[in-house]
Amino acid sequence: MQAIMQIFLARNNVQAGPYDLEQLNIMLASGEVLLDDLMWHEGLSQWQRVGNLTNNQAAYRPTTSSRSESNDSIINNVTVFPEDNANSVSGQEDKSVSLDRLYGKPERPKSVKADMTTNRHQTPHNNVSLNKSNLKKTATDKTVGNVVLAPIMSRVLATALNGLLYVLAILPLVMALTKLDVDYTKFQNIQDMDAAYQYSMSLMESLPSSTLMMSQVMVFGLFALQLLFIAMRGQSLGKLITGIRVVDQATHRLPSFIKLIGTRTLLLFIIYNLLFSFTSFLGFVIIAIHYYMASRNPQNIGWHDKLAKTLVVKADSSQLEKKPKTK
Repeated sequence: MQAIMQIFLARNNVQAGPYDLEQLNIMLASGEVLLDDLMWHEGLSQWQRVGNLTNNQAAYRPTTSSRSESNDSIINNVTVFPEDNANSVSGQEDKSVSLDRLYGKPERPKSVKADMTTNRHQTPHNNVSLNKSNLKKTATDKTVGNVVLAPIMSRVLATALNGLLYVLAILPLVMALTKLDVDYTKFQNIQDMDAAYQYSMSLMESLPSSTLMMSQVMVFGLFALQLLFIAMRGQSLGKLITGIRVVDQATHRLPSFIKLIGTRTLLLFIIYNLLFSFTSFLGFVIIAIHYYMASRNPQNIGWHDKLAKTLVVKADSSQLEKKPKTK
């Protein structure tokens, strides 16, 4: 006789179960179990998001391969309350945590038998994700669906780090220019940009060719490295260091190449290059406006994000997965 599948659930690091397949599907249909909850049973190598196993449907139909044997020690990193284990049914220990406690509701008297379908009117909180691969959320984190929005200060820090890397790349050039008698008034006349350009070219010609070559190699190397990380991971080097990433607003996964490289990288590079060529003050003002808009928006969307239809979120490996095609 085939053993009944024992299914364990978890939310907020609290384990509940075991339940059988019929009980699970009843709770899924009623909304008592959410697609963002965690689930484990024999045959699974680790806790997994319920929606990943049900293809985001309100019913679980396990395959034969998912019933294979595995190590019971995988059920860990969840809290089992001792008082919930004290009950005994037919001489066997009941290891389940009450659903009231699992879902953070007041405990019903133990004399009242819990009904798995009593929470039919509970509103699912789709922004609660229990996947162990996700980053830990704090009380101040803002979420959209299954992603955690990157704090504004993390984004500012990432921008500052990218700027610092650029300064380091042009450092040999800057050091060489400090040894020249540079007339900075040539760059202050916005109406005569041609004269400023000609003067800058004359300065470049007076520098050693080895210095110019080193600066060009470092700048183009940095630019190529930035493009590579942005295209492959949705992260500039600054975002990689701060643990944040750009994702598509609709799919919450890596945006298309056009959005990442065309709109959000090259177009912004041209815009800011033009702004800083007129006056550095104007470029910093536009950056400040972007982050001010993001701080006032519920989804931390600034004008960069509106332009490319992207979000900046805390990085998670699941965001790099390709979205499965719908049948």
